[in-house]
Amino acid sequence: MQIVVLGYENCLGLGFVGAADMLALSRTMLAKKGAPEPYRVVAVSHDGLPIRDGAGRRYEVEARFDEVDGCAAIIVPGYVCDGGHALPPFPAIGAAAAWLRRQHALGAIVAGSCNGVFLLGEAGLLDGRRCTTTWWRHNELKSRYPRADAAWGASLIEDGRIVTAGGPLSWIDLSLHIIRALLGPEAAKTAADFTVVDTAPSTQAIYIPPGHLSASNPLLLEAEHIVRQAGDAQLTTIELARALGVSERTLHRRLKEATGETPKHFLDRLRFDTARTLLETTRNSVKQLAAASGYADETSFRRAFRRYSGMTPGAYRSWSQVRRGIK
Repeated sequence: MQIVVLGYENCLGLGFVGAADMLALSRTMLAKKGAPEPYRVVAVSHDGLPIRDGAGRRYEVEARFDEVDGCAAIIVPGYVCDGGHALPPFPAIGAAAAWLRRQHALGAIVAGSCNGVFLLGEAGLLDGRRCTTTWWRHNELKSRYPRADAAWGASLIEDGRIVTAGGPLSWIDLSLHIIRALLGPEAAKTAADFTVVDTAPSTQAIYIPPGHLSASNPLLLEAEHIVRQAGDAQLTTIELARALGVSERTLHRRLKEATGETPKHFLDRLRFDTARTLLETTRNSVKQLAAASGYADETSFRRAFRRYSGMTPGAYRSWSQVRRGIK
């Protein structure tokens, strides 16, 4: 069984080498005594020649595309971009897209990390599938691949053996996900424990600056203003639509187009933004935070906060303090 890490010019060196190393380390740990190792890790490029990452560092590979067929899974790392190109302008990108399409047709799991997801889009593998990418490239992904069902801010999504994840370090999550898919949850746990991977938080939401999406969309900007002005009032989706001067159906359609969210999820996310700010800047109790964020009760607040952050309110407060160097 082969797991392939795809290398290409201008890719993120850490994503390329890191995924290969993590899979190789985990493979050794997962091998049963006296039994062969459960999979082989192969680094490839379109012509089998060394690649240079976005920082100009040179990396060797072990094979070219046409020497590897019928692999179990492929990891595509992200790349270093200048903000003006959806993909590095190299001819090898077309060859990589065709090869990924063929390998998926043969049964491989194809996984894209960060903006490496765009390469899956070039291969047509995102069409009709739920997917995600790093949060600051979400709008670009939707624009470039309109047939993809892109979810904003999601950490990791699998749909039809296509796995996508956000953030430059998401190759860690992808590596564990592939081990889980091929060898089971116990193998993934063993690999995570051995490589000392911290799997929390499980969402991009806690890293995304509040208002990022709203800044580029007048309706979102106005909707966000209305929700934040409501304060501790339990604003409903009907009331939000009325305040915006649109029907509930129009509000649902416009939010889906802009964020992939329903009005309820939009409200919950803004309440989460309010709650996390209060957790970082006050010493208020969870009960006080729930009321100030517009939640009906403490239980629903805790449940929603964990869904968006991957951790409890108390754990988030501790995490944010460590992150900001506060003891």
